[in-house]
Amino acid sequence: MEVITTHVNADFDAMGSMIAAKQLYPDALLVFPGSQERTLREFFVKSTVYLYDFKRLRDLDLNEIDRLILVDTRQLSRIGRFAEVVGRREVDVHIYDHHPSAPDDIRGQVMVVKPFGSTVTILTQLLREREIRLTPEEATLMSLGIFEDTGSFTFSSTTPEDFEAAAYLVRCGADLNTVADMVTQELTAEQVNILNELIHSAKSYSIQGFDICIATVALDRYVGDFAVLVHKLRDIENLDIIFGLALMDDRIYLVARSRLPEVDVGAVAGFFGGGGHANAASATIREMTLIQAEGKLIEVLKSTIHPFPTAAHLMTSPVVFTRSETTMADAMQVMIRYNINAMPAVEDGKIVGLVNRQVLEKAMYHGLEKQPVREFMNTDFAVVGSEATLVDIQTHLVERHQRILPVMQGGKITGVITRRDLLDFLVSDHSNTPRALYDENGQAHWPKRKNMVSVLMEQVPKEVILILREFGQLADRLHYRAYAVGGFVRDLLLRRPNLDIDIVVEGDGTEFARAFAVEHDVRVRCHKKFNTALIIFPDGLRIDVATARFEYYQYPAALPTVEFSSLKMDLFRRDFTVNTLALGLNHDEFGQLIDFFGGQRDLKEKNIRVLHNLSFVEDPTRILRAIRFEQRFGFRISNQTAMLIRNAVRMGLIQKLGGRRLFHEIQLILNEENPIPALRRIAEFKVLPALSDVMRFDAKMEELFNRLREVVSWYRLSFLDEPLDRWWVFLLGLLSGLSQSDLEQVCQRLQFGPTQSERLPWLYEKTSELLRFFFQEPDVRPSEIYRALQPFEPEELLFVMGRAQNEDVRRAVSHYFHRYRRVETEVKGRDLKSLGLPPGPVYRKLLDELLDARLNGIVKDRQEEFTYLKTRYPDLFRRLEDGL
Repeated sequence: MEVITTHVNADFDAMGSMIAAKQLYPDALLVFPGSQERTLREFFVKSTVYLYDFKRLRDLDLNEIDRLILVDTRQLSRIGRFAEVVGRREVDVHIYDHHPSAPDDIRGQVMVVKPFGSTVTILTQLLREREIRLTPEEATLMSLGIFEDTGSFTFSSTTPEDFEAAAYLVRCGADLNTVADMVTQELTAEQVNILNELIHSAKSYSIQGFDICIATVALDRYVGDFAVLVHKLRDIENLDIIFGLALMDDRIYLVARSRLPEVDVGAVAGFFGGGGHANAASATIREMTLIQAEGKLIEVLKSTIHPFPTAAHLMTSPVVFTRSETTMADAMQVMIRYNINAMPAVEDGKIVGLVNRQVLEKAMYHGLEKQPVREFMNTDFAVVGSEATLVDIQTHLVERHQRILPVMQGGKITGVITRRDLLDFLVSDHSNTPRALYDENGQAHWPKRKNMVSVLMEQVPKEVILILREFGQLADRLHYRAYAVGGFVRDLLLRRPNLDIDIVVEGDGTEFARAFAVEHDVRVRCHKKFNTALIIFPDGLRIDVATARFEYYQYPAALPTVEFSSLKMDLFRRDFTVNTLALGLNHDEFGQLIDFFGGQRDLKEKNIRVLHNLSFVEDPTRILRAIRFEQRFGFRISNQTAMLIRNAVRMGLIQKLGGRRLFHEIQLILNEENPIPALRRIAEFKVLPALSDVMRFDAKMEELFNRLREVVSWYRLSFLDEPLDRWWVFLLGLLSGLSQSDLEQVCQRLQFGPTQSERLPWLYEKTSELLRFFFQEPDVRPSEIYRALQPFEPEELLFVMGRAQNEDVRRAVSHYFHRYRRVETEVKGRDLKSLGLPPGPVYRKLLDELLDARLNGIVKDRQEEFTYLKTRYPDLFRRLEDGL
């Protein structure tokens, strides 16, 4: 199947090119990859374009495409779902485009790319060469593309070929009245209002000697033809360069126009994932505010308009490097010899990773000096070409925290740029060079901050916000700095409810907590060893307070040794970047989000990433925590972090963990709403042997866990007010396939107490007896079910239900929960005593028999219970009439 398509937000040049391409590929289907510009959509309604039988994307089976014809674009990011087709070997890609090159350009088997004013011009030339005649309707549609993309032949990108193509189309019968109606449409009242807002918001910036106008507008819904309005503003004000930014719905639309060859707006739009020509371009910006987008635009303009310096100017050469098989000790000697802090690791002549002094020093400290560099090098790294701009360099070295940036040319490393190289350049006097690290007021953007007060108001109860403000006020009085940190801040950004609040204080955390407790009459528990405290409020809210501290580990898997530190060092000791976010509480920065380590970016990109390469060596429990967070949030463990996990497992570091710490992490995973994906990942990373060499989480075990999930959900819905330790149900399932000796080994490994260690073997033995013998007997009475199941806890009976293959067994356990377990006799021991019966074992015998009768429906009330006893034991109850 052949398909002709174009870019999303298709314009007249795109549509006209599709009609033209149909003449070259008569059997191909015409399909738009997404939405069209409003003018184009209206034209479809008013005209007879439906005669060309455009197909809907949702009606196509993409797997049947064997040839894809792209017109007016070759960017992978602009063709919607058709990007899935491009990478398949069996698909031929033919491209017809007039746009300049972009980083994500597709390579096709046929490529016709020419710098004309429109793609229609390219296709018109081909049709003329092949002497293919056009109808007047087709010529009109194609003419619209030329007129629109050349600005009716006024844009500087217009070429003689565009005039020739238009003349040919007129000779084919193109209706210029229709073209004029579509190209010169009058503005609606709404568009006039928007244009007025653009005029009033327009600001002029002098960047590298060029006057650049930036106009912004915020709208509560999508309004079409924004490009037309920006173009109008350019003409009204006679501007050489203009950038329009419009916030519509949840995204920002950028439209740019330039009359000067020195300012390539297509290159600027490319930084935002868009594209176009040097004189006209557009982009769609997501997950930024209008202010952020304008600030980023200015930063990009400073770098692209005057691109000096490039990476070639900033880099250091020749490059000092190490080989991936070199030991950590030898690599450290290289750094000492050349007085450097980071260097590339090379294998077979190619860069395979980066290693820094901090990682090497920690490895030496932990006795890992003989390990090869490849085990702990950072494999998630970026490289740049020699012409990379300051914005590119800044993005990797500052925003993404890469220690050293290799510069490549022709597949070979020609130099490296360090943070020191970048800093040396920025603090020097470069009056004509963009200072991308600073805004126009000279204020540093590091660390990244944004105001979260509105998010707090939306997500957190008012009384809790008041408490946070009171923490800040106390910190001000004590001359401390106080911050909310960790999971509470992370979940604010994820819009997940979480009132598990941790406060970090740059000062004495215990003194801070005691002072707060005295002022607000709440309870406090202090732990002097770690300088931490727990504040307990009357409504049950608990808030942890800690002194900003730095932790180091004396040996792999050890508990940390703690020293006082700053907020940044406190956050650096944490497990993953997404947990390093902090929220200022002092009055001068209340609600300010602080991000030292790229946590916001990893939340946005859904990455679980450690802060340094020895993270799992220092604390192997982070392996299980990484898996738990990955599955809970629907994130993905980064490639580098996954490699470090596998290295730590291969080195046997989990086996060095204390049993209770290991069990605590397993317990948290089993307590997740759905522990199956996490257990699947644990098996994938080969972590289960840390518990038992024979333990598996295979398809059979997963089937059992699915049944356990079903019965746990059933129980929670049936008995809403009853607590349930769901983790115990799943732990019983996880250990159920082990032999007696393997089970004892696991109990010892996890440091279970005598009660759990003795109950587990008993439990598996008794539940097996239930399933193999008791439930196989015919006509089991309710009293027998009660006596058989009463010794077990609810979690253990849910395990029986999940393990059972027979629906009758599940029904019997369900009846026990709903009907039998709370049945009691109305006659009590005191009633027997009042009849004159001496206390003794006979009481238990009589009451048990009476309970059985009640369960089996033989008696229903107090009177019937007495009658039943009188009938069964007449000699004992001769005085019954007097007692009644």
